[in-house]
Amino acid sequence: MDWFPLYNSLRIAVLSSVVVFFTGIGAAYYAARLPRLVKGVLDAVLTLPMVLPPTVVGYLLLLVFGNRRPVGQWLAGLDIHFVMTWYGGVLAAAVVAFPLMYRTARGAFESFDPTLAQAGQTLGLSGSFIFWRIRMPACRQGILAGVVLAFARALGEYGATSMLIGYTPGRTATISTTVYQLWRTGDDAGALFWVGVNLIISAAVLLTVNLLERPAKGGAR
Repeated sequence: MDWFPLYNSLRIAVLSSVVVFFTGIGAAYYAARLPRLVKGVLDAVLTLPMVLPPTVVGYLLLLVFGNRRPVGQWLAGLDIHFVMTWYGGVLAAAVVAFPLMYRTARGAFESFDPTLAQAGQTLGLSGSFIFWRIRMPACRQGILAGVVLAFARALGEYGATSMLIGYTPGRTATISTTVYQLWRTGDDAGALFWVGVNLIISAAVLLTVNLLERPAKGGAR
């Protein structure tokens, strides 16, 4: 049994989740403080990958990072290639999963009680201390939901990933692209096997989140 699709899918999902964790939180934090009109325009731009077909997102990524495009050629000079490489899958998954992290984090920040931050400022606490030790713990449920949604979306991503990195066994194959290739070649048993693997991982992630939420709810009582 070739377990590379599982390994590749997990590393793409984990790395892209790390990327969208920081970028999504940063964008959500500053967007939540903007005027309504500006925030509305920014929302439309940042959440566009969520409503576009994944294949369209993949095509747009090819237009930017393709080997014959200016950005792609410049990156190639640095020996960085996003087309037909596994880390191109990280880029595609991060772009598609980013809106989920951004929207959930922004909602959490908007529900944060600003008096808590003001109290910290009166005590002379730094802005970074207030953000990481007061704001983030208070918003942890929304942040956690965003991370889980982003991870699950990245793990199951197919359209943008297949457009950008294709399917090469042992190099770029993921669970989703492997399922399609096995189905296309008539190997229903193999396709069902990888579908089951994906279901087990997704269920385990959701179960872990539920277990982590219970102490917080119990403590609130």
